[in-house]
Amino acid sequence: MQRSFDDLGTPLQDVTFCVIDIETTGGSAADGGITEIGAVKLRGGECLGTLRTFVNPGCSIPRQITVLTGITEAMVEPAPPVDAVLPVLLEFLGDAVVVGHNVRYDLGYINAALERSGRARLANPEVDTCALARRLVRDEVPNCRLGTLAQRFRLAHRPSHRALDDALATGDLLHVLLERAAAFGVLGLDDLVGLPKMGGHPQAAKLKLTDHLPRSPGVYLFRDGAGRTLYVGKATNLRSRVRSYFSSDERRKIGSLLRETQRIDHVVCASPLEAAVIEVRLIHRLDPRFNRQATTWRRATYLKLTVERFPRLSVVREVRGDGAFYLGPLPSAHAAKRVAEAIETAVPLRRCTGRPGRAVRSGPCAPAQIGVATCPCAGQIGEQAYAGLVATVVRGLTVEPSLLLAPLDARMRALAAAERFEEAADMRDRAGALAQALRRQRRFEALRRAGRIVIEVPGRSGAELRHGRLVRSWSLSARGQRDTPLPLDLDPSAPEASDLGPQMLPTGHPEPLPKALADELGCVAAWLDREAATVRLVHCDRGLSSPFPALPSFAAAR
Repeated sequence: MQRSFDDLGTPLQDVTFCVIDIETTGGSAADGGITEIGAVKLRGGECLGTLRTFVNPGCSIPRQITVLTGITEAMVEPAPPVDAVLPVLLEFLGDAVVVGHNVRYDLGYINAALERSGRARLANPEVDTCALARRLVRDEVPNCRLGTLAQRFRLAHRPSHRALDDALATGDLLHVLLERAAAFGVLGLDDLVGLPKMGGHPQAAKLKLTDHLPRSPGVYLFRDGAGRTLYVGKATNLRSRVRSYFSSDERRKIGSLLRETQRIDHVVCASPLEAAVIEVRLIHRLDPRFNRQATTWRRATYLKLTVERFPRLSVVREVRGDGAFYLGPLPSAHAAKRVAEAIETAVPLRRCTGRPGRAVRSGPCAPAQIGVATCPCAGQIGEQAYAGLVATVVRGLTVEPSLLLAPLDARMRALAAAERFEEAADMRDRAGALAQALRRQRRFEALRRAGRIVIEVPGRSGAELRHGRLVRSWSLSARGQRDTPLPLDLDPSAPEASDLGPQMLPTGHPEPLPKALADELGCVAAWLDREAATVRLVHCDRGLSSPFPALPSFAAAR
């Protein structure tokens, strides 16, 4: 069976290893020519048992194989076929970690035999002593063959191209390599499995910086020699995630990050939700230069419906207490302009920036001349009729999105029917940007409107939210509850953040969410979506369900 993260973090002295070696007829795994199987079970440096059996391969043994191994056809003829041997091998193996020298070769034959007999392939973790030797002792030996390593390290058992002898020698080699691996901070099974990739990393000497990291959810911080934070990340398993930077993580900036890193700090969290929230708060506070996500929140903008006699849409950086209607925060000015284009396509609001009513121009503005906007400056529309357009926009952005999305959808389909596909795609993108902005707005408003929420993931963790912000988190595997260790000056109980709920504006709509909180509420909303099937709602002041119809998706077909 496949092991969990907790199993993989088992201290090596508590791990049961099963070293396997096979002898074959020299063909391929598809031929299934196994002639002998040998296995030895080890734990804590002690031998728990051995297994050795001949196997009838069902075919002749080439002479060169007999010369190499000493196994003749007469020796295997009375032996059972591999189908009869597999149940014994599987019982002996159990859930132990499979070890071998070039273990993929041995497992290739065994898995092929399992599949032919209608059984599942082995899912046990595996360790290759050959790959470990290449990382740990390659500069001490001419090659990493089992015989060479046995002679160089004077192993108690020497390989002889017989299954059990080779398995015993491989077990001795494993113990030697485990001692060498301690220099790289290899303390658990997950460390050992990842070491072949890590050992050759140019920054492998810094693996010792990960020795103190626990195997639990949390946030990690890479710091330079002056203590400045270079990067902040989250993990469900801190030790495994951070050590992966030395092996499987091939992002372009990782090399520079590790070269500058001199210290790795961490914050243990009760749950992945807490880790995700604290990651966002730390990134906002520390602004690490190697982070990309959650670092652009200061560029967020709002789409404002201005407070004028003839209101228009305007992209602004800040919210003012002017009684205007605001949509946002939106990720960038570009995103806000795209949403504005969608709204103006559905409803012909004025686009000129002049002040209507003071003087009548010689003619309508350019957008009005081409029929995509109204121009009250030229007297094209009266104040009452224009107020109806504004009411349609406000209603479409709040309770009836079809007022805006339906015209865009209809126009997109008309353009497609006319084979004006590029224009249809542009209309689809505008509608998609508007739908995404409305979906984001709904998620924020639902969380803020819900008030106090207490949720639990049975058997794992629980959390308390207030108006969308995390204020407490606890592990259900531990007794009692513990308050979230909110870092720095971001404690929601502080006076400046004590009132987290939205205030109602004179227009009857809630005040816009501050841009500094958008990433955090987005993080909470995404977590609730992922855990929707498992989370249990313990308490909610006002409910989380939306009274409005679902928004359509305008994603491009793949």
